[in-house]
Amino acid sequence: MVKGTQREISWIKVARKDFEGFPKAAQDEIRDVLSFAADGNMPEIVKPMKGLGSGVYEIALRHQGDAYRTVYAVLIDEDLWVIHAFKKKSTTGIKTSKHEIDLIRTRIKKLKEVLS
Repeated sequence: MVKGTQREISWIKVARKDFEGFPKAAQDEIRDVLSFAADGNMPEIVKPMKGLGSGVYEIALRHQGDAYRTVYAVLIDEDLWVIHAFKKKSTTGIKTSKHEIDLIRTRIKKLKEVLS
């Protein structure tokens, strides 16, 4: 990707539906971060997701005492793909639950199959 060339932001349908359940202010902030990332930048609230391969990132947003997560991938095709969006419910610290990781892994696999 040429610096300054923005990727399209594409959504897995269920991720978009879950995201639309977030508070409006949280949605707006995450959309801004996605747009910044689509320009090839690495916003401060984004971190690589370990164990899911290269190019998979998590937006970790704190909003009014809750934690909202949005996971996207940039190495599947030309677009920035939003894979998963969820409100973190874990009471065991900052680690993303195995259930969420498995769901993300499954969605990435299916997306790759559809796009190939």
